[in-house]
Amino acid sequence: MEAESIPSLSPLIEGADQWGELLALLPLLVALEAVLSADNAIALAAISRSLRTPALQGQALNLGLALALVFRLGLIAAASWVLDFWPLQLAAAGYLLWLSGSNLLPRWFRSHAGDPEVAADAAPEAETSAPTDRPLLAVVATLAVTDLAFSIDSVAAAVAVSDNLLLVMAGGVIGVIALRLTSALFIRWLAVFRHLEAAGYLAVGLVGVRLVLRLVAPQLVPPEWGLLLLVALLFLWGFSARNPAADPAEINS
Repeated sequence: MEAESIPSLSPLIEGADQWGELLALLPLLVALEAVLSADNAIALAAISRSLRTPALQGQALNLGLALALVFRLGLIAAASWVLDFWPLQLAAAGYLLWLSGSNLLPRWFRSHAGDPEVAADAAPEAETSAPTDRPLLAVVATLAVTDLAFSIDSVAAAVAVSDNLLLVMAGGVIGVIALRLTSALFIRWLAVFRHLEAAGYLAVGLVGVRLVLRLVAPQLVPPEWGLLLLVALLFLWGFSARNPAADPAEINS
């Protein structure tokens, strides 16, 4: 989701017809993008966290989001074609639903398998993905594809609000910068908050459902404020409980 995709903000942004005025709005746009891209950032953080060391995680985010930026700008440039090419939108929706389900279903089955008391004891650890030995390039590719799938929804909304190509591209660049910053924060928070990863993947699923509805039943697509409210409630739940073994000092490290 992009800041310029919210109709109530479009008059303010469109009114900044001079680059000097637009630059004055830059801090606001960065802050808005950081908030609105939280669902995307949590997914990217969880994917990056599959690498074992912080150095590799940071490298994956840098490379993955650099590639994602190229994809975003290409998507914006071809927006009129993308909006009319339903197979691409359907593929993006299917990918987001698969990403959500493939991470949530194993977690749900683990927490409900076997003895209830054992499952309850294991739940805090089961709700956060453990690092693996995935190749760096595989993680980079997954990051870029994930952002591309999110971008199809946000670019479609942004182009519907503004026909200023440079403005939408500026929003895309700012969005990627905000994603890099927020993803790094979420990598730390995932080790601290028990439900945060699940909340993020539920939000990913909501975006996938929204894309499907846009294709098959546009009249049922929820308004932007409705989606924002649902995502906000999910993240309130995500930050509601800490992992017992987590060190609270990790948040500020």
